[in-house]
Amino acid sequence: MADQTRSGAQRLREIMLGRVLLLAFGLGVLGYLVAIDRTEWFSIRPATGTSIAMANASAAARDNQFDGTLGQRP
Repeated sequence: MADQTRSGAQRLREIMLGRVLLLAFGLGVLGYLVAIDRTEWFSIRPATGTSIAMANASAAARDNQFDGTLGQRP
């Protein structure tokens, strides 16, 4: 009788472990599919106001590079 109870508990434990692992796999696949659809989540963005200002200033400087025309734009 004790052997049947132990094997029943072990079987229940194995079933629950299988279901939990299957759920974890499913959630992992779902997370992967959502992540590959949203590439903007993985782009590096400035975190503070100062770094945003510096990033904007560098972009403006890059756009207004000296081209040898003494400040005149073509």
